[in-house]
Amino acid sequence: MRTQIHALASPIPGTGHRLCSLHYGPVDRGRKVYIQAALHADEPPGLLVAYHLRQRLAELENQGRLAAEVVLVPMANPIGLGQRLLGRGLGRFELSSGENFNRHYADLSAAAWTGLKPIVEAGQIPSVAQVRAALTAACAELPAETELAALRKTLLGLSIDADVVLDLHCDSEAIVHLYSADPLWPKVAPLAQLLRSKVNLLATESGGEPYDEACSMVWGRLNRLWQQHTQSDGPWPDACVAVTVELRGETDVSHELASADAQALIDYLIDQGYIEGAQPMLPKLLAEALPLSGSLPVKATVGGILVHRPLLGQKVRKGQCVAEVVDPLDGAAVELLAGNDGLLYARETSRVVHAGMSVCKIAGTEALRSGNLLSA
Repeated sequence: MRTQIHALASPIPGTGHRLCSLHYGPVDRGRKVYIQAALHADEPPGLLVAYHLRQRLAELENQGRLAAEVVLVPMANPIGLGQRLLGRGLGRFELSSGENFNRHYADLSAAAWTGLKPIVEAGQIPSVAQVRAALTAACAELPAETELAALRKTLLGLSIDADVVLDLHCDSEAIVHLYSADPLWPKVAPLAQLLRSKVNLLATESGGEPYDEACSMVWGRLNRLWQQHTQSDGPWPDACVAVTVELRGETDVSHELASADAQALIDYLIDQGYIEGAQPMLPKLLAEALPLSGSLPVKATVGGILVHRPLLGQKVRKGQCVAEVVDPLDGAAVELLAGNDGLLYARETSRVVHAGMSVCKIAGTEALRSGNLLSA
């Protein structure tokens, strides 16, 4: 195992953060897996999974079973981890800019295409390896004037040339669920099987340039640039399978869960050929993929005390009461109703809510939304 320390741009002299990446396995196979935890720093389940992963990856490396380089970033957001207010962590948004740590990642396709044009104009088709080299070079040229920009550049630089990118998150209260891109589903499905995911949400582009799409969608964008330039279909496969893995809720932290999740990730890498070993038995797929545009939030219409119905992980019907908001002052109780048929897969932890606040999410089969499909 090799440890790399990446210093982030210091906002003020004498201050600054460092990012640590752990590198396992051979670097000469032309294959790479990247796993990171807690890009939203106050989402702890992935941090504990990373703890278990580092032990297993070290064992696999010692056994000579790694068929690819595996890069693990056990704490992907040192900036957010340092943000505390009155004893509470605030890791979803950078306090300086107000920006979500999982948004606004650079689209490297145009810059990479510029680097590839001499090869294309010579009548050749750049290989996947050449495209990855161009993407890496384009990432290295990104400005990093702020700490947040430096973090985004560093994370993207570690992963833009990877075959598989697994971004470990969690929701407030939730069951396991996955986010990925439509064309990647055949390769994501085994991961859903191994993690026993009941909700698998897909989009072509979800909006806001989240981290996983910056890694995976760049290949489709490059194919479109090829088509514009050559008037022929793009030659490259979807060479990066990037998945946002939501490991239940923020309080679902135990060695039992983390150990099982880590083993599921290892089994997925065995199934996909990045780790040598007997093929794991894939459990039955619990749910087919659904459109991210079919996931609807239920919002509080008034402020007060939130009382959830015991429906997490269950199917609900449009118009069904999924929670109520109680006003202790006037004694009123307002029911909150599902806006679609589907599975209630995530809900708000806070039990004091304000009007307009999203209190739960329901994944349905019908595409009902457009535009920016991700929450703030």
